[in-house]
Amino acid sequence: MDEDIDTRKINNSFLRDHNYATEADIISTVEFNHTGELLATGDKGGRVVVFQREQESKNQPHRRGEYNVYSTFQSHEPEFDYLKSLEIEEKINKIRWLPQQNAAYYLLSTNDKTVKLWKISERDKRPEGYNLKDDDGRIRDPTTITALRVPVLRPMDLMVEAAPRRIFSNGHTYHINSISVNSDYETYMSTDDLRINLWNLEITNRSFNIVDIKPANMEELTEVITAAEFHPNHCNTFVYSSSKGSIRLCDMRASALCDNHSKFFEEPEDPNNRSFFSEIISSISDVKFSHSGRYLMTRDYLTVKVWDLNMESKPLETYLVHDYLRSKLCSLYENDCIFDKFECVWNGSDSVIMTGSYNNFFRMFDRNTKRDVTLEASRENSKPRAVLKPRKVCVGGKRRKDEISVDSLDFSKKILHTAWHPHENIIAVAATNNLYIFQDKVN
Repeated sequence: MDEDIDTRKINNSFLRDHNYATEADIISTVEFNHTGELLATGDKGGRVVVFQREQESKNQPHRRGEYNVYSTFQSHEPEFDYLKSLEIEEKINKIRWLPQQNAAYYLLSTNDKTVKLWKISERDKRPEGYNLKDDDGRIRDPTTITALRVPVLRPMDLMVEAAPRRIFSNGHTYHINSISVNSDYETYMSTDDLRINLWNLEITNRSFNIVDIKPANMEELTEVITAAEFHPNHCNTFVYSSSKGSIRLCDMRASALCDNHSKFFEEPEDPNNRSFFSEIISSISDVKFSHSGRYLMTRDYLTVKVWDLNMESKPLETYLVHDYLRSKLCSLYENDCIFDKFECVWNGSDSVIMTGSYNNFFRMFDRNTKRDVTLEASRENSKPRAVLKPRKVCVGGKRRKDEISVDSLDFSKKILHTAWHPHENIIAVAATNNLYIFQDKVN
């Protein structure tokens, strides 16, 4: 994150052809697994694409870090709820990996209504020499079987299979916006606008409702839940954020229904900045615990805030992501961009945070040096191993040669979903239907 930020270079980008990009190709979630060897993306067409990192070879050391397609499968299909006459989209809202226990990998994926647990496994051997079947799999006539054969395993081309192991359905009346795996690795929670449910990974036909903010009269509804996450180390603690800009920390040991929070984080609004849009832009679109579990990061429309769990009164740090949009809120409201839900991520050591913006820009903030940088993920400037140049947005007045005017930003190009490798400086950035993978420059 020094001045010579050119130490970041593009490593590899998974690009679908722009000419054929459809609404279904738009990437809706990105997630590294716990080791960083795999990277999964979900899209609006209900597909999950898993990338695997290449192993380092002595003759090509710089190829370490390239991610290639490992498995692609259709996770969700479009459905129709006949009772409510509602279409249920196949779009993947979130993917969460489970820690690897054996040779197979497991991940949870969810659309608006149904969470599925997928097993991804490799097969490089096949059994041959069955007694009751011939080599094509047809059942043999028992009268022709005269000798007993011992089946053997023969090597075959590597095949990666994805199979749904559990389907967790009928748990939500409203749209699921987030899922989070608990640190006990036995339970997970799914969150919709008004309720949070706790599931056991082995049990699909029932869940426990742990938060319910639905009022008796829906006309009295003033806020909705926007995101929720379990604490990385304490399996009894979780947080959820709301459309009013508040975060509630809950302890499941206190009561079965966590309607009463144990901590409440909210920044009082500055009366000088009060406007028609204040409530909309204060809505929190993402909340993430730091890896250490000491801090919380929240993203609202214009800022990223870092909170200390021991200080509820105000955030520890506030970072302005694109403050130059404050004067543009009226037009952003008219084109619905003001309702975009940006995510935010920590790096492996909790020292740098990253979040997206418009014009395919994404922002990084170094918490130690207080330096920040704006980078762009676009086809034009991202040939493999190209160095990324920092971008600057100018507001009014004179514009330098390398700056871009706030009036010429493209609001249709937005980076909502990003992910950071758990241990290394490798990031994945989803720009509409393209996935970009950047890494620190390899000397």
